[in-house]
Amino acid sequence: MLSRKLPTIQNLKSKIHNLVPHRRTVASVLVGALICALLTGCGSNPPVSKASWWHTYFTEPGANTGTIVKTLVSHINSAKTSIHIAAFEFNLTPVAEALVAAKRRGVDVKWVTDDEHGLKADKEKGRGQFALLKRAGIPLKDDSRPALMHNKFIVFDGKLVWTGSTNLTVNDTERNNNNVIVFESPQVANIFERQFAELWGGSFNSKSPSEVEAQKVTVSGTPIQVLFSPEDDVASRLLPVIQGAKRSIRFMAFSFTDDNLGAALKSRAKAGVDVRGIFETRGSETEYSELPVLFCAKVPVRQDGNPGTFHHKVFVVDNSTVITGSYNFSSNADKSNSENAVILTNPSIAAEYTKEFERRWAEAKEPAAQKMKCR
Repeated sequence: MLSRKLPTIQNLKSKIHNLVPHRRTVASVLVGALICALLTGCGSNPPVSKASWWHTYFTEPGANTGTIVKTLVSHINSAKTSIHIAAFEFNLTPVAEALVAAKRRGVDVKWVTDDEHGLKADKEKGRGQFALLKRAGIPLKDDSRPALMHNKFIVFDGKLVWTGSTNLTVNDTERNNNNVIVFESPQVANIFERQFAELWGGSFNSKSPSEVEAQKVTVSGTPIQVLFSPEDDVASRLLPVIQGAKRSIRFMAFSFTDDNLGAALKSRAKAGVDVRGIFETRGSETEYSELPVLFCAKVPVRQDGNPGTFHHKVFVVDNSTVITGSYNFSSNADKSNSENAVILTNPSIAAEYTKEFERRWAEAKEPAAQKMKCR
């Protein structure tokens, strides 16, 4: 198609040759740049596999790049009509200030949070960001119950969703290992918007209606299943994904005490599937953790190397399917807490999470065998 719209490279060179010398030099540079841009991209590679409708972000503890907070503030600043937030805890002042500015320009800002770790914790030293929102007239609600409102999702303008493992805190954005995935999709946003409306209406428990079939969409060829606990029986829906692994499983887990998921990993490893996983060190050596079970079954598992917290909740299956979200692999997450998990199949997204796994695997350490009490 280029040959019908543009002169050939040979013709361009000929026209340049007929120019006076100084004009010939300028024209050569300009045409050279045009040819380079059209044919080669001037030798520079495009950004790595960030499709127009999804983006992934991973924290770099200790680096303090501020990428996640800056990106979130940018989304807030770009919002036109609504910002609906379901997030566990909060102490990011730049985000609070951006939300106040959004409210002042007429954006519908609402936030539902946990009672103990959200609004009550706002009185602690270094906090007060919820109070800042409240003074600006931004409506806030909490779950007022013993279980956790543990989500970390935001819906912008009914068309963009921010979710993952990252709490909106200094610790989680600067010191802890976390991930964020952003979907620029009205279809996905509609699913999270419906859930936000339930939470805003005070529906937090298993009596909330499950709409699993309505929470399946396909975006640009990528099947996406969104799950919410406790109403969607999340663990029972993650299990077949793990049991169906053919080649490989990688996982990163802050809390992993689900015996059925642990048994599925052990079974797949025994069947020849390449299984590897990283656990947050604290709590991983208890009788409830799946770490000793897998270690004693000779499944390659490690404890994280971050002095802070390894906060991921991720599976990558067969280099194609990703599970991520706020959902820890535990009974509390499944039966009590308000959580979300996303299951999607997209090799490019899986590659991003696999890179994060390899970075963290390199700094992780094998458990001390004497602490595992293998029989």
